[in-house]
This record gives sequence, structure tokens and C-alpha cells, in this order.
Amino acid sequence: MDQIIINEEKCVGCASCVKDCPNACLQLIDGKARFIKPACIECGHCYAICPQGAVRMSGYDCIDEPAVPVAALGEDKLLAAMRSRRTIRRFVKQPVEEEKIMKILEAGRYSPTGGNFQNVAFTILGSRQAEIEAICVKIFRDGSALAAGPAAFLKQIGVEVTDDFFFKGAPLVIVVSGPDDVNPALASSYMELTAESMGLGVLYSGFFRECAAVSEELGRLLDLPEGHHAVTCMVMGYPAVSYKRIVPRKPLKLKML
Repeated sequence: MDQIIINEEKCVGCASCVKDCPNACLQLIDGKARFIKPACIECGHCYAICPQGAVRMSGYDCIDEPAVPVAALGEDKLLAAMRSRRTIRRFVKQPVEEEKIMKILEAGRYSPTGGNFQNVAFTILGSRQAEIEAICVKIFRDGSALAAGPAAFLKQIGVEVTDDFFFKGAPLVIVVSGPDDVNPALASSYMELTAESMGLGVLYSGFFRECAAVSEELGRLLDLPEGHHAVTCMVMGYPAVSYKRIVPRKPLKLKML
């Protein structure tokens, strides 16, 4: 079955899709765009660029929704908002609405992936959240599996591993996984910005990732897709704190070659 389907009645032969295809999978033949080879990565550029809506993609939800350029947000306001973000470690006891959760996941689903593999998965801890946090707390308190790593470091600097050390009492925890680190990290960044745009706060629990890497029990509970590992653990909820100004940063590290 063809991955890309061209409606010849709608196609006007403008060649926009042909010129924009990264793998040259389309050609203009007899004045119409044609899908000619199977090296398609299903990036969707042809679908998005066609002025006539003549392109469809097999197996995808083609909803004909107009594109909104990021430039429409305004660079100064967007940058100011990004500079203002803070890691949140104090949350109010208010659940995150289902509609907002789905928008956060949609942001992750639409994040870029290398080769358009779309190989990022999302796991909401939900009813297992307390159980999973208890396992992580035990791992860090025992220190056996992580004796030379984060648990030992926390002990050295005098930080107590409390019962809510990992998830801070937040109502929502999403583990983002994949076979590599880059794609899930990109998805997490998109998700964080979306969550913050809706008034939520986010903590990346790096210590959870350390536990997930060493605990077979956690691995069974998470039940990640074959070949996946936990890349980020996103702790989310409505913040119980409000910051008033943008924090200082060290000078930009930049090398011009």
C-alpha cells in the first residue's frame, strides 16, 4: 500500500510537494504529483505544503487543520517566557484535568524525531505512583545499587530522602521513554512548555531515572515498550510557589568556528 496518496483531481501540478520531499519520493509526471518509491520517512511535508489538500497519508489522522507558525507567538514574549521558567518542587493538592493531560501528550506526540521514527512512548504512573515512589525511596535509602552514585552524593551533602523525595506530592507523573535519549528529551521539552502554558509546573526527576536504570522491579511495573528505557520523568502539577523575576545566568558559552 502506498504511504502517500495523491488525489489527481485536486492536484494542480504545482510541484510544491515534489520540491519539499527530503527523500525525493515524489515526481511530477504528466502534470501530476506521483509517489514513486518506498523510501518515504512519512514526515508529512507533502501533506502540509500542498495548497490544494490533494495529499493523504495512509494510516494517519489527516484532519486538515491549518498550521500556526511559532513566529505568530512573537519572539520577545516567547523568549521572556522561556527565560522565566523555573523547576517546581512545591505543588498544591489539585489534580490536573484530563483535557490538559491530553494536550501535554499531544505536544510530545508532535515533537520532532530523528528520521521521523516517532519512537517515543509515554507512561502515566497513575494508580501505581505511590508504589513506584516507595520503591525509589527504598533504593536510595539502602544505597546498595547506587552506592557510588547519586544516593551516596545526597548522603554526603546531607540531603534527606523523604517519602515524597521523588514526586514531591505532585498529582501527575509522566515517564517519557525511547530507544535513544535525544527523541524523548525533545518530546519532554515540548511537553514542559505546553504544561507551563496552561499554568502547570514541572520538575524533571533525574533521580527517578537512576532508579529505573537499576531496578528490575521498577522495570516490570513500568512495562516500557521493547527496547525502550526511561529518559525523563516529568513531575507535574499546579505550583504552590510564584517567582517574581528572571534568575541570573552565567555568561554564554559560545565558540565561533
